[in-house]
Amino acid sequence: MLKDITIGQYFPGDSVVHRIDSRFKIILDILYVVMLFVADNFISLAVAGIFILMAYAVSGIKAVMMLKSLKPIMPLILFTAILNLFFVNGTGDPLVEWWIITIHEEGITTAIFMIVRIVCLIIGMSLLTYTTSPIVLTDAIERLLSPLKKIKLPVHELAMMMTIALRFIPTLIEETDKIMAAQKARGAELDTGGLMKRAKALVPILIPLFVSAFKRANELAMAMECRCYKGGDGRTKLRQLKARPADYMVFMLVLTVLGFVIVDNVVF
Repeated sequence: MLKDITIGQYFPGDSVVHRIDSRFKIILDILYVVMLFVADNFISLAVAGIFILMAYAVSGIKAVMMLKSLKPIMPLILFTAILNLFFVNGTGDPLVEWWIITIHEEGITTAIFMIVRIVCLIIGMSLLTYTTSPIVLTDAIERLLSPLKKIKLPVHELAMMMTIALRFIPTLIEETDKIMAAQKARGAELDTGGLMKRAKALVPILIPLFVSAFKRANELAMAMECRCYKGGDGRTKLRQLKARPADYMVFMLVLTVLGFVIVDNVVF
């Protein structure tokens, strides 16, 4: 069900990962993405995978949450695996050769490698929203982008829009699930038939979903105007972001793992 999708959700906690400064979390997430794309062999990828699994274990986030974070991108994972499986050519004889289908050992290896990389990427990015509230995430994005204010970039408004969009993902998913349940109760067949029939069946879902989304956006805008919201000029912060020694230790740990991955790629 759509309600099982956990993108954009926050799970309160008091773990080490929850207590890391949100600015450091964003930077560490970026370094982790760099780590995944720098890794070009299974040893480096395994190190990155073990690192993120240990982070989940320390954070207290259940393993089922990792599986739920992968649910929306399963078609993308399968599509990527199929492309690499059938279109990556090897130097030796093919393992399977039938009609226009040719599968080499390199294709299988590349497909597995890409699947693991995408899975690690998604669960790593999901950990950021799982352990950071939208309000704190907004403050962190604004603080990190604050140097861009010198070139007149509306940093506060940009951070606000990004966080609102992230926050409303679970709301829209829940709304979609309710609309689908209502349409099925009226006899709509959403899970049967061919591709064109299923595409046409989405129309009664998308129209009320867009109407609901625009209505929520209008209500939110009116609520912000009623509270005299005029952007970030002259605003003070209820929560001040302060880096602790533990944040720098975690930062050095991630840099160490990234350095190991780079050295492993050069050596092997």
